[in-house]
Amino acid sequence: MFELSDPEAFNRIVWEIVRQVPEGQVTTFGQIAGMIPAPEGIEPEVYQRLGPRWVGDAMNAVSWKDDKTVPWHRVINSKGTISLPPETQAAALQRARLRHEGIEFNSREQVDFDQWGWEGPEPDWCAEMGLTMPKSLRSRPAKGPQQLSFF
Repeated sequence: MFELSDPEAFNRIVWEIVRQVPEGQVTTFGQIAGMIPAPEGIEPEVYQRLGPRWVGDAMNAVSWKDDKTVPWHRVINSKGTISLPPETQAAALQRARLRHEGIEFNSREQVDFDQWGWEGPEPDWCAEMGLTMPKSLRSRPAKGPQQLSFF
């Protein structure tokens, strides 16, 4: 998939995943990292701990030129908040872009993953890219017909 010594290859994988996140939905650094297999030579538990940080580094590496094709603003942290320092111009831009897409923040400036969380790309796309399907960000099933539970 990628070599640990080639962070640009990792960045390209991350950016391709982020390009799959539709307007009006968000993903997290951890959800993206969980889709990418650990590089050779890295223990899975080490990658599980460091992967989200590496995804953050990849998002930080998005240039102004790539900004038009990589919707970086749709990537937030696992708490449902923007990770950038709140008083920065970049945080204000991210918040404005998300609000423009219809995403709402609660009083603690958090996004509700049950409403706005990305469920991932098509399984065929993941398989073609050598990625795994992401874990759901939602704490409850998507709205729609539900089977009654008797337990």
